[in-house]
Amino acid sequence: MDWISDSYVNFASIIDDATLAQNRMTSSMPFVYPHFASMPDAHLGKGCAVGSVLPTLGAIIPAAVGVDIGCGMVAVRTDLTAGDVAHLDRRRLREAIERAVPLSAGNNNKRVGASAQPRIDDLEHDARSAGFDPAGYVRDWRLQLGTLGSGNHFIEVSLDEQDDIWLFLHSGSRGVGNRIALRHIRAAQDYCARRSISLPHRDLAYLEEGTPEFDRYLAELLWAQRFALLNREEMMDRLVRRFTEWVGTPVQERERINCHHNYTQRETHYGKDVWLSRKGAIAADPGRPGLIPGSMGTRSYVVTGRGSREAMDSAPHGAGRGYSRTAARRRFSQDQLRAAMRGIEYRDTPAFLDEIPAAYKDIDVVMRDARELVDVRHTLRQIINVKGD
Repeated sequence: MDWISDSYVNFASIIDDATLAQNRMTSSMPFVYPHFASMPDAHLGKGCAVGSVLPTLGAIIPAAVGVDIGCGMVAVRTDLTAGDVAHLDRRRLREAIERAVPLSAGNNNKRVGASAQPRIDDLEHDARSAGFDPAGYVRDWRLQLGTLGSGNHFIEVSLDEQDDIWLFLHSGSRGVGNRIALRHIRAAQDYCARRSISLPHRDLAYLEEGTPEFDRYLAELLWAQRFALLNREEMMDRLVRRFTEWVGTPVQERERINCHHNYTQRETHYGKDVWLSRKGAIAADPGRPGLIPGSMGTRSYVVTGRGSREAMDSAPHGAGRGYSRTAARRRFSQDQLRAAMRGIEYRDTPAFLDEIPAAYKDIDVVMRDARELVDVRHTLRQIINVKGD
């Protein structure tokens, strides 16, 4: 941990100058209290860096929540071990998962399935209570529930240090959450412009508590966070079903963990109630279970929070990019990706080149930087990886 100023504390040992400058700019906002915290996986983001923990008084910066509201991870520890599946064809399971869960940014379900309907009913009720219609953002939003997306979103089958099998996935609020986020980032920019509020960057535009603009954003934000959590639950239920069919025997869940890493909620820190925005960070208050994935081909971690006061009970959400997607495609080859994925069942395609592990920070360094923030319960290694183009 490195105290850079009274308003900014940094937990990252690997951080570039552009991200440092962005963090200093964010920490200078007048309503930040008590300070801005940069997580070990911090890297440049829209307005506010990914890997940011931002406590604010009386205002929220929509871009500091992120454009994939509620993005996060869910994991299930099963009652099976590596020995129970050693004789099975992993490719068969990967392809079954790819049929069960629509992949890629624009791919939706053909219909609302029976397992998804109760979740859709809950979301429709929540939207009515919040006073808005999600169809105003995405007409077919219901068909997005239970879909993965692309980029760094993934589904994995992994083994822990005792060879217990874990099912693990990463996704968020899909297109409907993205549209909500972008709409309110623009609304915040308009709000600040109308009031002639000077900003260090237009994406640090904010909405003030007690205004209609703030109330509408908060209502829709909370709905999108709920959508993201239920989206992960729906995909995990499908994954468990496909895994059960693959092994041919009932599978018991020993544990399920579902956590956001792009969200805002009311919390108390340093004696005051704040809006705590975690953009690329998970909650890590004492004893709370959490998930920190690496990149494709590297380890992931099941953790418990240590309750770091300086980090506002937070921890990193993953490895954090070291190369932009464009730079990674220029720098690395498909042969290098194949070498990194040796021994892991995955779809061999150049579409995943920008997700090569070398495009990310070293997850081992990130976890060393996080030793004040979390304790590691389990270390997971992948045996099957599923991603969208």
